[in-house]
Amino acid sequence: MDQNVPGGDRLDRRVFFPSLIVIASVIVPLFLFPESGPAAVNAAFAFATGQFGWLYLAAGLGAVVFLIGLACSRFGNVRLGGPDDAPEFSYFSWVAMIFCGGIGIAIVNWAWVEPIYYLQGPPFGVEPMSPAAAEWALTYGQFHWGLTPWAIYCLPSIPIAYSMFVRRNPGVRLSVAAGGVLGRHVDSWVGVLLDSVVVFGVVGGVGTSLGLAVPLVSRLVGGQFGIEPSLGLDLTILAIWTAIFGGSVWFGLSKGIKILSDTNVVLAILLLAFTFIIGPKIFIVNGWVNSLGQMTSSFIHMSTWTDPVGGSSFWRDWTVFYWAWWIAYAPMMGLFVARISRGRTIRELIVAELIWGSLGCWVFFAIWGGYALNLQVSGTLDVAAILSAEGIPATVQAILGTMPLSGLVTLVFIALCFIFLATTLDSAAYVLASVTSRKLSGYQEPKRSLRMAWALILAAVGIVLIQLGGLKPVQTSTIVVALPLIPVLVIMCISLLRWLRQDFGADENLRHLVAKRPGARAD
Repeated sequence: MDQNVPGGDRLDRRVFFPSLIVIASVIVPLFLFPESGPAAVNAAFAFATGQFGWLYLAAGLGAVVFLIGLACSRFGNVRLGGPDDAPEFSYFSWVAMIFCGGIGIAIVNWAWVEPIYYLQGPPFGVEPMSPAAAEWALTYGQFHWGLTPWAIYCLPSIPIAYSMFVRRNPGVRLSVAAGGVLGRHVDSWVGVLLDSVVVFGVVGGVGTSLGLAVPLVSRLVGGQFGIEPSLGLDLTILAIWTAIFGGSVWFGLSKGIKILSDTNVVLAILLLAFTFIIGPKIFIVNGWVNSLGQMTSSFIHMSTWTDPVGGSSFWRDWTVFYWAWWIAYAPMMGLFVARISRGRTIRELIVAELIWGSLGCWVFFAIWGGYALNLQVSGTLDVAAILSAEGIPATVQAILGTMPLSGLVTLVFIALCFIFLATTLDSAAYVLASVTSRKLSGYQEPKRSLRMAWALILAAVGIVLIQLGGLKPVQTSTIVVALPLIPVLVIMCISLLRWLRQDFGADENLRHLVAKRPGARAD
């Protein structure tokens, strides 16, 4: 099959317009029925997490077990591409794009404050604000942003990349990657519906990320320059964001998204290093070592804890919520990571996401979370009181204010916020353009005009939702989508295994796609 499908980058109206209908079917009722609409969404979310919370937990643990088994099997040697396909990006840039595309602005918010939430409401019946609660506060931050989330992200990446680069199936979509099970139904209404739901999940997810980011950056910018919060300030910030990620999407993977991701990682490392140097170094290191040890020894318990007798809601409010959130984002990450992973082996991809992705998040929580927790337990700053009274933006502002050169640090942090979210938004726009292209191959980029169209749609959704206060219901409805996505992910795993057994059931068929660079001898 030719690497470039003629006309493959053209708009596919079968997916594009149903996707817009799905988005409108959720957002419009929220506008028309501002009271009953959100109530219905919240009821659906309560049902999904309340009745099927155990399923989200099982899916998370199952993803970890499946990927570790796949990496350790002989199929881990399969290269995602032909025998002459070398990796498209350097290892650093590849990992940087994976991390920045998957985490975005969320970790910039939550790494500071999430341990404080756990300190105030710890799991397992631990007394709030106690030393034991402080230990679990750091541990659960590592758990909720570690192996399981990255396993959920990685799960769809492999069958999608396999479909694109080994099977050379035209179409950068979840439905195509499930072709080993769906068969001829890939091009039917079943496939169109699946891809339309994926588009809604991406738009809803990144739209709410904008809603999370704008209040934080507005608060910080206003504090630095003495500007009162206003609609004008919010729109200015959104315009800057749109310009950054729109330009990145315009230039494509190599000249736009790659450069922005590399810059993002370097800036994050500098700010983390500064926080560690000026912060309580021994407390941070001891807290990280202790939390990793506690998480490792309790991983299975934390992954399956439902407290059926005690009736605690901690596992639903946090773990189930997070697992649902990661599952909702998984299609976007799967499509994006698959597209940038040509020439990598299955084992390399699993290691990059599970090991490097987890390690990146752990560093954020160890340093920023440890710094904030030390402020609280040492009595330097009552972080918990500020968080309860004024929310996350004010809390982050107060924490940054305790640092030397706080004004300069805040400016650097604002820049990091802009770039971090932009790396998620440009990845999302690129994925949306790919999904709504006709039969795009893994060797083609979606049409530039389509990439820009989705960039503008994402910006418009963010603006409208912020002004109408519909962010929380859309975020919640996005997470509800995660429930039907669980069987879809299972289907994709079955599809992958069927293809692997068909293509590489015999050892001799595996020799030309072993874990060697092109031109190397296959042992």
